[in-house]
Amino acid sequence: MLFQRFESEGLAHYSYMVGDGERAIVIDPRRDCQVYVEAATRAGLGITHIVETHRHEDFVIGSVELSNRTGAKVLHSSYDELQYSCGCRIAEGEAIKLGGLRLEPLHTPGHTRGHMSFVLRDASGEAWMVFTGDTLFAGDVGRCDFYGPDKLTEMAGLLYDSIFQKTLPLGDGVIVCPAHGSGSACGTAIAERPWTTIGLERRLNPMLRLTDRSEFVQRAARTLDYPPYFRQMERLNLLGTADLMPQPRLLTVKEFLQRMPEAVVLDTRMDVAFATGHVPGSLSIWEQGIPGWAGWFIPHERPILLVSDGNDVTAAVRMLYRMGYDRVEGFLAGGMLSWHKAARESQHYATVDGRELCKLLGGWQELWILDVRSEHEVQQLAIPGAHHIPLNWLPERIQEVPRDQAVYIVCGTGVRSTTAASLLQRAGRNDLTVVLGGLAGWNAAGCPMRAK
Repeated sequence: MLFQRFESEGLAHYSYMVGDGERAIVIDPRRDCQVYVEAATRAGLGITHIVETHRHEDFVIGSVELSNRTGAKVLHSSYDELQYSCGCRIAEGEAIKLGGLRLEPLHTPGHTRGHMSFVLRDASGEAWMVFTGDTLFAGDVGRCDFYGPDKLTEMAGLLYDSIFQKTLPLGDGVIVCPAHGSGSACGTAIAERPWTTIGLERRLNPMLRLTDRSEFVQRAARTLDYPPYFRQMERLNLLGTADLMPQPRLLTVKEFLQRMPEAVVLDTRMDVAFATGHVPGSLSIWEQGIPGWAGWFIPHERPILLVSDGNDVTAAVRMLYRMGYDRVEGFLAGGMLSWHKAARESQHYATVDGRELCKLLGGWQELWILDVRSEHEVQQLAIPGAHHIPLNWLPERIQEVPRDQAVYIVCGTGVRSTTAASLLQRAGRNDLTVVLGGLAGWNAAGCPMRAK
């Protein structure tokens, strides 16, 4: 038997391959799908089936492209309205044979109406694993808010029934294989527990302690942040897509300038590098922050130009591709060094560390401090007198930031503050200072904090 989990960095997406005999099945594949072909080839297996637990909201599914490469049949829920020409419907009660194993679908609505979990059983019928998609995570359960506030209670009730009536009865020894790990936007409290079982979740998952249905529904029926790019994911995952990963061109400064008027310039360098000089109007998102933040600020219809530390932008392009950004058209050859050597105008802003800001607060001047951390973070600890606007809502609330006053920007470590500074500069705020090290540096310097 072959069992392998594939982790997609940034999006915290888990996909899986199970094989026995000469055949293999892939569950919830990512878009850059060659990794599954290579794994199956090494094991001497042929990929015959691709199954989807549900229509994913946070990444583009790779089912169509993987089917094109392998000839595998795509199976998705009979209760979903997916429109793949290579897709087939599967319902509860059916099964897929895989050597001496059997993969059985369970209809587990709640996260979505058509959500399916898949139970892997041995030849005797013993359940070994359950692929729970976005129904049950380590330490959390799936969000229920995709159908709007009017359907929250209904969907949370369906989620309770799916977990307590179908998933938990499989047995405490069954391994739980969710579609996401810690850091995913599809859950608020997913634990950093890389492997788990039904028994562990029954003991450690706070939501599973809420055995009373009404109490569970009350807790689960909450509206979470909804990045704008989710809508594009819905569209692409409904229709299916097999577009290949972009191959952006290496651009000279002149070529880069010619393309800038129509494009979003995305700078993936770290905070200090961006602060000292960047292409005017560029958006700063550090490379590892792309999965969490690009979907809030970059529209899919515009081309993207990249600025990076070097000439290898593969990781950034791959992350954008997984989120449906197919118009990554070029990157600046030589980075900002070539930009400066060509005597092109650049923007910059000031920086201070936590200790310096602490001294300034103790002086005579009144500072306007912008805290761009999440509501949850601010509730734990905050800088006295700081103004709070979460980074994801900053474009909508930009008018709350003064034009005629110096603004000091703080987050947890400084990287989100850099994104905020780039958004503010694009909106005409130029008297900006980013606090390097963020609240971590502020706290390390022993500066005053308060619980909100």
